[in-house]
Amino acid sequence: MKTIFITGASTGLGKTTAKLFQSKGWNVIATMRNPEAETELTQLENVTLLPLDVTNLEQIKSTLKKALEIGDIDLVLNNAGYGLIGPLESLNDDQILRQLDTNLLGVIRVTKEFIPYFREKKSGMFITTTSIGGLIAFPLGSTYHATKWALEGWSESLAFELNTFGVDVKTVSPGGIKTDFITRSLDMGTHPEYQGMIDKMMSNTDAMMEGASEPEVIAEVIYEAATDGKKQLRYQAGEDSKALYAQRLEMGAEAFREQFGKQFI
Repeated sequence: MKTIFITGASTGLGKTTAKLFQSKGWNVIATMRNPEAETELTQLENVTLLPLDVTNLEQIKSTLKKALEIGDIDLVLNNAGYGLIGPLESLNDDQILRQLDTNLLGVIRVTKEFIPYFREKKSGMFITTTSIGGLIAFPLGSTYHATKWALEGWSESLAFELNTFGVDVKTVSPGGIKTDFITRSLDMGTHPEYQGMIDKMMSNTDAMMEGASEPEVIAEVIYEAATDGKKQLRYQAGEDSKALYAQRLEMGAEAFREQFGKQFI
């Protein structure tokens, strides 16, 4: 029986993915900042809950040690993250650092701690949830995009290193997901000089979310990436993600950016 280690499994896509892998016969180690508050996953067989804040390096080390005491781990899903939007001018340093610390450095920290284990057994896989926001950029998301674009480049480079040891690296880039992400996992900065842009962006975001995918659809793509045996780096998840990126490739980056700007600004 294979085992998946998931970060950010308390809600949304992380919890949905935990439930899917469990239903497929996997052992699941579901990590979250407050596992004592979780009630649904605790009812499932072969699911273990462990505490993990990906911004806390010491906790990463101790949780990894506890996870490996449970048994072999085959797959690490880096899923923990949240969104920060707003004009850069409106964001304070604490907001910027928290976004980078969680979305980017947290993934790097967790992965780095697992690498020696996978390298020594010459097998294993890292899948990182990025975003369509790691392949294209929306207005007012500069710091969020900084993390997601960074993860795409980081994953591509890391794959060269780890593939030589039999370790796979993959990314899954969803579009919109019908979860409570926007209300639960969104931080926002505002500034009067940008209010018109903010209003238009938010109204367009509401319209775009109408084409968002159910989390089960994205979880299925994660499962596909985990089990298809392909040496493929990137997987797009959700019809909106696929359509937007295909449009960018067809039009070219500059023409796409110009058209996208007219829509949102």
